[in-house]
Amino acid sequence: MEVISGTLGGHLARRLVQIGVNDVFSVPGDFNLTLLDHLVAEPGLNLIGCCNELNAGYAADGYARAKGVGACVVTFTVGGLSVLNAIAGAYSENLPLICIAGGPNSNDYGTNRILHHTIGLPDFSQELRCFQTVTCAQAVVNNLDDAHELIDTAISTALKESKPVYISISCNLPGIPHPTFAREPVPFSIAPKVTNQLGLEAAVEAAAEFLNKAVKPVIIGGPKLRVPEAKEAFLELANTCGYPVAVMPSAKGLVPEHHPNFIGTYWGAVSTDFCGEIVESADAYMFVGPIFNDYSSVGYSLLIKKEKSIVVQPNRVIIGNGPSLGWVFMTDFLNALAKKLKKNDTGMENYKRIFVPTGVALKRDKEEPLRVNILFKHIQEMLSGNSAVIAETGDSWFNCQKLRLPENCGYEFQMQYGSIGWSVGATLGYAQAAKEKRVIACIGDGSFQVTAQDISTMITCGQKNIIFLINNGGYTIEVEIHDGPYNVIKNWNYTALVDAIHNGEGKCWTAKVKTEDELVEAISMATGAHKESLCFIEVLLHKDDTSKELLEWGSRVCAANGRPPNPQ
Repeated sequence: MEVISGTLGGHLARRLVQIGVNDVFSVPGDFNLTLLDHLVAEPGLNLIGCCNELNAGYAADGYARAKGVGACVVTFTVGGLSVLNAIAGAYSENLPLICIAGGPNSNDYGTNRILHHTIGLPDFSQELRCFQTVTCAQAVVNNLDDAHELIDTAISTALKESKPVYISISCNLPGIPHPTFAREPVPFSIAPKVTNQLGLEAAVEAAAEFLNKAVKPVIIGGPKLRVPEAKEAFLELANTCGYPVAVMPSAKGLVPEHHPNFIGTYWGAVSTDFCGEIVESADAYMFVGPIFNDYSSVGYSLLIKKEKSIVVQPNRVIIGNGPSLGWVFMTDFLNALAKKLKKNDTGMENYKRIFVPTGVALKRDKEEPLRVNILFKHIQEMLSGNSAVIAETGDSWFNCQKLRLPENCGYEFQMQYGSIGWSVGATLGYAQAAKEKRVIACIGDGSFQVTAQDISTMITCGQKNIIFLINNGGYTIEVEIHDGPYNVIKNWNYTALVDAIHNGEGKCWTAKVKTEDELVEAISMATGAHKESLCFIEVLLHKDDTSKELLEWGSRVCAANGRPPNPQ
């Protein structure tokens, strides 16, 4: 009896389900339509159509943050170049993303034909060349014989490197049966990365000696804690050593803030109160998975000295000015170091001595216009272990940074790439992956105008997100770096726009608030009568009502951007 073999499309669909992808974000185009048929036919997959490719990519990014891996499907070149910006952002944040493009018919490769959706040259490699710089592996599948190998290698590389990959599949191949696609694909294994044992011992010995002789050491978590899933090892170390624990701004949400030794965000001059002083006055600091760039260093103004620091990267440990030991993996290092550190709570005692709790509750007059500090006081009260915060690029970075996250409360933002508009798609993707959480998104009006249309997809998916649209009349973060007429934007009637998108299909509720009383009323509706709906609350604020941190940060970043050329 002849066994009917599976198809390429079926194989790819099953692989996605096997690695934990249950929702794929897509925009159809003629080169990917037959492939989409196979994804729709896979019972474990839900295909979600987005309004444009950029948002589909942002949604896959948000999904990967909650689920560990995400996927999107676009069409050849015209779709691929549209999603490219989102893939670059995922690369910068170390997110495994499977970006799949429907490619040209396999018979067209090697010919001199010019195809539609391209820039009019007989060259099919343009899309591939663009993706090579923002993905860790690329697979162009135009032949069934090695298709399974190319696909499996790309997917396993994404998981191993924790970066996006690009897979292009010829439009005529998804439905053709082939013997390599047996009914059950052979599970692929991801070879573990094994630490160099001698290097590990040397690194632990040097680090333990360095920290044990320090008087008031501290540890600071960075964004690369996400990559080797080193969060548990970091926590174990924090529990045993007794040091104060801070996070870099882009690592917020990766370290539990209810930990007794948590002292806040270390961000140089714009750190949480009393946190910057403790970190910068320490005689030893260990940064775990940091990214030091002009934004995280507040225009290169951190008061951190190399000789006092240990830097732990995903695969390397650098101790002061001394040894730099490679092929030592973060989780192994943290686990081994925890066993060698003497408990030292001097830094923590020092913090408690200088700490002054937050001041007097904000008072206001009746009908006084709402202020940003009061808005975030109320958002703070909404948070629980069943919520997640998505902070858009802009002043929301600084305001959300001050939120104290309860146990298990999710938190995501895109600091390294800082693409405005990221949060609309990311909210869609994150909410799809973390159905047990209610997502609270804080989005500025300028950013919202870039990607607004995928509110539509949230409503279609029945999501219950609460979106605070902060309407302060422009690109506030850019105003504080360098102002000009280009930072003022056309004001929209945002609630009317969302009502028009809702159009009576699905569950969606909107409100416009100008005062604290209106805000309190809107929040009680969103968490009460409308808790089963997507809730969109437009908050009108004065254009100059920003966090004090943004004012300080903006002037320092402006100074760094404006440095004159060095004399030649």
